[in-house]
Amino acid sequence: MNLRSREIAHRLIAFDTTSRLSNLALIEWVEGYLGGLGVESRRVYDGEGRKANLYATVGPRDRSGIMLSGHTDVVPVEGQDWSVPPFAATERDGRLYGRGSADMKTFLAIVLAFLPEAIERGLETPLHLAFSYDEEVGCLGARGLVDLLNGMEVRPRLCIVGEPTGMQPVVAHKGKLSMYGVVTGLEGHSSLAPDGVNAVQYAAEAIAFVRRQGLAFAAAGPFDREFDCPHTTAHVGVVRGGTALNIIPNECRFEFEYRHLPADDPQAALADLRRFCAEELEPGMKAVHPDAGFAWEPMSEIPALDIRPDDEVVSFVKHLAGRNDHGKVAFGTEAGLFHSRAGIPTAICGPGSIVQAHKPDEYIALEQIAKGEAFMARLLDHCCVR
Repeated sequence: MNLRSREIAHRLIAFDTTSRLSNLALIEWVEGYLGGLGVESRRVYDGEGRKANLYATVGPRDRSGIMLSGHTDVVPVEGQDWSVPPFAATERDGRLYGRGSADMKTFLAIVLAFLPEAIERGLETPLHLAFSYDEEVGCLGARGLVDLLNGMEVRPRLCIVGEPTGMQPVVAHKGKLSMYGVVTGLEGHSSLAPDGVNAVQYAAEAIAFVRRQGLAFAAAGPFDREFDCPHTTAHVGVVRGGTALNIIPNECRFEFEYRHLPADDPQAALADLRRFCAEELEPGMKAVHPDAGFAWEPMSEIPALDIRPDDEVVSFVKHLAGRNDHGKVAFGTEAGLFHSRAGIPTAICGPGSIVQAHKPDEYIALEQIAKGEAFMARLLDHCCVR
């Protein structure tokens, strides 16, 4: 493992950039690192100025190059049983432990570690760096990067998103539509249940419908066997409602999602759910209380990625990775946004395994880091004059 990669990975993991927190301390550190190399960078803030994306071009600024993209935020560690400090990198038994080690600060560290060599050798093809915030909560930060890219005169020719794929080139991922379902009822004493509208029970009916949708996707498809989960899925993850057992609950909120194949339309599934609630559930609710019913609020939407295996970016990434195969993944990434919203051909390839992400004692194998470094070395051979 390259010493500089190790040092930078340790520094990045030490920043607690859980999505609910600011990532500005990490961004400031990266800015300082780039500034020390003579590289200018640009922040793209969120609406409150608490978080920022970072965009930089290393090499000539008057021509298109290769964009290397990754997110700076990580998922929470609360409630997880860690045997090592989550925000202090630990190396043992051929692994580097720490929150974000696999997903995906080590990729960022490898990219940054190779920049001094890239500058020394002279870049004929520039490298564009796009480091984002809030990927873990709906790819929110990358949307600001998309706006920035769409306004540029000279834009990247290709994009590589370094999510953990075991260094396998990935050509597709599922899209995701996440929603809040908000149920309004009518409260009262539970002994007079027929006089009220039980928001929790009506929410349960809607949740059961989402479950039936998921079962239908699993049974009837459509299917794409190249995905580890070959069909669209429907899932309810959070339910909140009620105050006490003897009070008819007047509100219930539930969070649900559709993770869909690129060819599937999640809006059609959502329309079926809304139609069921409007036609089967709301008439009985409104017969008791006219203001009772369902409302729907968007959480986030991540477009699917689906790029041809023979596309230039895929062939290029296969060359860099030293592989001829490709895969498809069920988890969403920012690649779908860059490809479909910014029009930049994008593939995914990075060190580590998604199986290790989001868990206690998250880790990346040092062997995977070495493969990521070999990937970057081949990229410099392609982009540099010397």
